[in-house]
Amino acid sequence: MHSPVGVRAACIDIGSNTTRLLVADYVDGALVEVHQERVFTRIGNGLAASGAIADEKIEEVVAVVRGQLAVARDSGAAEIRGVATAAIRTAANGALLVEAIAAGTGLAVEIVSGEDEARLAFRGAAAMLDSESLSGSDRLGVLDVGGGSCEVVVGTAPDRVEWWASVAIGSGSLTDHCLHNDPPTSAELDAGRREIAAALAGLAPPCPGLAVAVGGSATSLGRVAGPVLNAPALEHALAVLTGESAAAVAERFLIDPQRARLLPAGLLILQGASRLLETTITVGRGGIREGVLLEALTT
Repeated sequence: MHSPVGVRAACIDIGSNTTRLLVADYVDGALVEVHQERVFTRIGNGLAASGAIADEKIEEVVAVVRGQLAVARDSGAAEIRGVATAAIRTAANGALLVEAIAAGTGLAVEIVSGEDEARLAFRGAAAMLDSESLSGSDRLGVLDVGGGSCEVVVGTAPDRVEWWASVAIGSGSLTDHCLHNDPPTSAELDAGRREIAAALAGLAPPCPGLAVAVGGSATSLGRVAGPVLNAPALEHALAVLTGESAAAVAERFLIDPQRARLLPAGLLILQGASRLLETTITVGRGGIREGVLLEALTT
């Protein structure tokens, strides 16, 4: 059992779009962020065509993880966890990347299942909500749009999952499949919507009283649409994102240019997933990294 008081820990999350580091203190049952950073490593880019992660991409990710590991250690993290999600899960040589990271950095990385990714995202998002937000709401819905998958979870805070789905569609994969132009055309947006509808077909989650969207797409989208992602806000944001280039959007809203290029796809996925929950979505905080640390520090 880990001490529940004053522990500093870190999580490195290797996703389809980004490789992210979170360093946080665990104090009085809550996480307090110390440091966070990300690098757009785009492991999922081109994965559908080749089925495998390229050798040069593996070398790039190992170098990024080595740097983030050094930052975590310099920050005083007593425990460092590594996880990998959808792109690594589906790649024919995902295990090879994990082996290369272990050999090159000493970090053991766990490839998490879709179920575990959904559970960890829910726990991390729930933990970052204030008590006022949760009051009067029996069920919480969490939408976590990543680069290669989308997790839809409904449950009760802090960690009881009632229903979950991990759908193999994300902002990176949808951009690669459908949204080839910058900005995307109407025909490309329609193709993206069809792909999303097919991926979500048949899902019937219970309706939550409160729902939050987390992940890089949701956070960046909040800068364009505002904190409440209702239908009018999302339609307005889509008009903005498709009215000018990703570089112009990035400059206007202070968003990373690579994220801005993926944002129309992230918005379309959030639109589709939010309709499933039949409630207004707000931009939340937290996610899989926070969930990993909470699980590591409390079990």
